[in-house]
Amino acid sequence: MHPMRRKAFTLVELLVVVAIIGILIGIIVPSARGIQRESQNAGCLSNLRQDFIAVDSYRQQNNGRLPMCEFLPVVTDAGIDGGLPNFLSGFMPADSSSWICPSDKDEESLSTGTSYMYLPGLLRYTPAVQVDVVTLLMSFDPATTSMDRLMTVRLDAEARAMTEFFEREAARYPLLTDSQDRHRRVGVERNGVYIDGSARMAEDLSQDAENGATP
Repeated sequence: MHPMRRKAFTLVELLVVVAIIGILIGIIVPSARGIQRESQNAGCLSNLRQDFIAVDSYRQQNNGRLPMCEFLPVVTDAGIDGGLPNFLSGFMPADSSSWICPSDKDEESLSTGTSYMYLPGLLRYTPAVQVDVVTLLMSFDPATTSMDRLMTVRLDAEARAMTEFFEREAARYPLLTDSQDRHRRVGVERNGVYIDGSARMAEDLSQDAENGATP
C-alpha cells in the first residue's frame, strides 16, 4: 500500500497567500504607527505637564512671576548653557526625561537637553517690551549702578511684562511648546502647556507672526 502523498501548494494558491499577507501588513503597519504616534503624543503632553510643575513652583517662590531665561539652551564647548531646564534645575533636574518629547529624534535638538521652546524667553525681545526695558534702564545712573544690578533690573522688568502678557493671553499662547513640528496630524503639529497648567495642541501662531503681533 502506497503512502498518501501530501498535496503541494499550487503557484496560484501561493500567490493568493502572499497577496493576503501583503494586505494584512498594509492594514497592520499603519495602525501600529498610528498607535505609536498617539502614545508619543500622550507622553509629550504628560512631559509638558511635569515641566509646568517646575515653572509653577518657581512662580510660587517669586511673587507669581515667570522665569526669565533664553528660549532655548545653546551647546558650547563647556557644555549646555542657558535655557529653562538649567534655570529651573533647583525645581527639576536639568537632565530629567520630561524635557524630551518622545517624538523627538533630531540630534541637534536632543543635544541641547530639551525638545521644548520657552516662549516668554523669545517674546521678551519684541520691540514693545524692549522699549520699556531700555527706558527703565536709562533712569539709572550708570556711574553708581553696577552691571549686575542693571541686569537684575532688566530681567525683572522682562519677567513682569511677560507674566502680565501670558496671564492676559492665557488661552492663546503656550509657555512651552515643541520646538519643531513633531506630531503628525491635521493642522498644528506641536503640543504646548499653558499658564493655567493645561497641556494640549498648541495654537497656530503663524498668522500672528505674519501680522507682527507683539505683547
